[in-house]
Amino acid sequence: MMSPTLHVPGQDQIRRAPKVLLHDHLDGGLRPGTIVDLALASGYDGLPETEPDKLGVWFREAADSGSLERYLETFAHTCAVMQTRDALVRVAAECAEDLAADGVVYAEVRYAPEQHLEAGLSLEEVVEAVNEGFREGERRARRDGHRIRMGALLTAMRHAARSLEIAELANRYRDQGVVGFDIAGAEAGFPPTRHLDAFEYLKRENNHFTIHAGEAFGLPSIWQALQWCGADRLGHGVRIIDDIEVAEDGAVKLGRLASYVRDKRIPLELCPTSNLQTGAAASYAEHPIGLLRKLHFRATVNTDNRLMSGTSMTREFEKLTETFGYTLDDMQWFTVNAMKSAFIPFDERLAMINDVIKPGYAELKSEWLFEQTATTSASSASAG
Repeated sequence: MMSPTLHVPGQDQIRRAPKVLLHDHLDGGLRPGTIVDLALASGYDGLPETEPDKLGVWFREAADSGSLERYLETFAHTCAVMQTRDALVRVAAECAEDLAADGVVYAEVRYAPEQHLEAGLSLEEVVEAVNEGFREGERRARRDGHRIRMGALLTAMRHAARSLEIAELANRYRDQGVVGFDIAGAEAGFPPTRHLDAFEYLKRENNHFTIHAGEAFGLPSIWQALQWCGADRLGHGVRIIDDIEVAEDGAVKLGRLASYVRDKRIPLELCPTSNLQTGAAASYAEHPIGLLRKLHFRATVNTDNRLMSGTSMTREFEKLTETFGYTLDDMQWFTVNAMKSAFIPFDERLAMINDVIKPGYAELKSEWLFEQTATTSASSASAG
């Protein structure tokens, strides 16, 4: 009988396994039907499709271009329908519901408040609406038998000039559901060092931040994010693979930046499906996550934009188990990595690991073991 530690989980077990999500964009995870409803309510007539199923397909096909810039263009439609308090509350609540139904027990979801001001909301009103939506989504999840804790990351757009203002906003709401700060947007031509004043402010305030780096631009953006800006985590960071050499005989040599990232246990917010769409990896089999897992980097698994990628945490882990033969033990390793790297207090992270994540995986492994025992017993009885 196969050892439970070698058991590759199926879709149902993957879905029920407790999962932790650190890199997910609120405006990249709307339900297509919600987009249609909100467009109708707001008078937005720019949607390429008005039938939900067709609209969902359009988003996935438009994002599946191999270009980060083209991928980012799809957000014009989702942001256009997220300009009122009611819309933001609805989207945030549905986000929490959808993640909880997918087995996510802790999530940090990011959004850029500056992109939701067109109908007259203030930055503060945007944050309060999203926070309200997350709390409502948590309540609905509990009603449906799921448990999830939602944290918000406030994002500043790297091509704009409001990063210090957004950093200050994140700090004001840090005890009201906002757990940290981020910068996002096209990397090329917009290095993180343009926003040093925001990062210096957050460090003085002992606050947390992650930086989108090493997705489209490569090692220089990772180096700047860490050594100039002081990022706690790397949003994507997949291009750290460019500083790792693998010889024909399989010997691996890490460059100084890769060694630093691994030695310092800097979390990598890896998003496999999204990386395929933006050209950061050619296939799941060629995605650096396989090697980074073997080398024990602080790798985590994330969705990035569930609508554009047609994905979920369950689907991401399904693809990884199919490709690399990952087991429940591997899933637990990625999940514990993510929980260790979350921006909530240490004791709360530890409680999630010891009281939710580890027991959840132990239950799944014992479930499989008893199923195998019952199957073996039934086979023996039949043979007798």
